[in-house]
Amino acid sequence: MEYEKRKAEHFEQLRGTILDYEDVKDSILTGIEDYEKIKYQKKKILQFLNATENDYQNYQWQIKNRFTSSKGLKEIINLPEEEISHVNEIAEKYRFAISPYYLSLIDPEDTNCAIKRQSIPLSPELNGVGELDPMDEKGTSIHEIITRRYPDRLIIKITNVCGMFCRFCQRRRLIGESDKTIPRAKIQTAIEYVRENKEIRDVLITGGDAFMVSDEAIDWMLKELRTIPHVEIIRFGTRTPVTLPQRITKDLVNILKKYHPVFVNTHFNNPREITPESKIACEMLADAGIPLGNQMVLLNGVNNNKFVVRKLNQKLLTIRVKPYYIFHPKAVSGTSHFWVKIEEGLSIVESLRGRTSGLASPTYIINGPKGLGKTPILPNYMLYLGKDKAAFRNWQGQYFEVDNSGAEFFE
Repeated sequence: MEYEKRKAEHFEQLRGTILDYEDVKDSILTGIEDYEKIKYQKKKILQFLNATENDYQNYQWQIKNRFTSSKGLKEIINLPEEEISHVNEIAEKYRFAISPYYLSLIDPEDTNCAIKRQSIPLSPELNGVGELDPMDEKGTSIHEIITRRYPDRLIIKITNVCGMFCRFCQRRRLIGESDKTIPRAKIQTAIEYVRENKEIRDVLITGGDAFMVSDEAIDWMLKELRTIPHVEIIRFGTRTPVTLPQRITKDLVNILKKYHPVFVNTHFNNPREITPESKIACEMLADAGIPLGNQMVLLNGVNNNKFVVRKLNQKLLTIRVKPYYIFHPKAVSGTSHFWVKIEEGLSIVESLRGRTSGLASPTYIINGPKGLGKTPILPNYMLYLGKDKAAFRNWQGQYFEVDNSGAEFFE
């Protein structure tokens, strides 16, 4: 009886460690859970643009009809006059565009809406704090479109086009004033660099947004890379499943799966971005055998809350996206209102460990300035490391020791 009592107490104690989350999780709405409001916003957008449902489901229509000024924002998301003037002023310095789809996710009744904060310019963008290229991509670039920081992999940037220009973008210096796809000759030069350097086994294609080029261009590029024997892995960096899920078409998926292994890393930052449309887009990619990873940026006012991150990561797994990285925000010019302290990120990471699956516990990454690369940071679980033993604390703060004699134990 005593043994059974101890077991029951143990299980009750485990349950108690997540009661705080259970109490609030239903108030943190995904886009699926708040879809009626999103549909209502979509209807307003279609009326404003005099468009049909067929138009809306066409990603090229979405791109052509991105909102690039304050026009229409007052009617659609109740944007106050003061904020409208900020949009116009900031758009003169840092390009602004948002797809009709992503605009529909903004909750007009929530002045602190995480979608609005990511997509609509705010006055702090003009404060000038930060650098345009804090990671010194220019200094680690081989050619104009290649960035190389690691021995066996590199980045090829093929476009400056995005479905929505994130207000925290690390490459806002490259966005320019108009959409530009890199000429094929320059991409061919980048591919030849890969061909000539046999240690390169992993190629990341990004931009801008890598899926903003045509299907034909993606097919050509993948075919060329697959003629290089030492290229094992091809990855795409894209936010289209989040900001423009209409771009994930059967034709695109059929192209990608011809050239496996192909990986896709996407960029959900808040549970509201998980909608029926983004779910379908991710599942189409997953059904084609494409592993999906998520690279969340930790952003003040968007997701710097342990319960928001836990719900995001748990719900991402239900649409077959593995939480991969949490990125500490970079010190990019005009983004200081998104910055958080490292302690805040560590606290969020620690709140995940043990309280949810390891699958929902990504690596917290800080990028070393001036091209020093990704560095993982973890809460301190190891307290002591000696010749014969090591001491730790677990996710609940409980102390324990393990033998560290290794092979010496058997001698």
